[in-house]
Amino acid sequence: MKIYTKTGDRGETSLYDGKRVSKDDIRVESYGTIDELNSTLGLARNFVKDEKIVGIIYRIQRELFDVAGELATQDREKFPEKIETQHVEFLEEVIDTYISKIEEVNAFIIPGTSKASAGLHVARTVCRRAERRILTLSREEHVNPILMKYVNRLSDAIYTIARYLEGELKYITFNKQ
Repeated sequence: MKIYTKTGDRGETSLYDGKRVSKDDIRVESYGTIDELNSTLGLARNFVKDEKIVGIIYRIQRELFDVAGELATQDREKFPEKIETQHVEFLEEVIDTYISKIEEVNAFIIPGTSKASAGLHVARTVCRRAERRILTLSREEHVNPILMKYVNRLSDAIYTIARYLEGELKYITFNKQ
């Protein structure tokens, strides 16, 4: 099987449901950023030594295919698999578990005092960008509100795990004048 089709040579691509759109369409930008997030999480996962967290990241990576599938499909009848409330609830459980294991979150820190936390902080920022792209898409077309909630919780979950994996916390203080 050839990986190139030549159908995108003029700046268009096909959505999951077959509709052709420009490669810089906000829908493509949205699911493309989710793809970037998935890859970034895969890279970060390679630095994580805690097998439970590795399992959580693998699960999230699998769920991101469902997020991307929804975003890559305009025809809501053709969604491959949908993000649902239980996916959000899982992320909330992850947040609650790891937030209880770290110091109180009431100050900025310099991110990335370990390779694992650095990788996850990069993934967190990509997740925040994906959320912004999806928000822009939602102003033009319908986006599953549970998917929006999922991506919002996901950035919090990634942040919480990254904080948990920090080698040491380096706090930021501001000189108020």
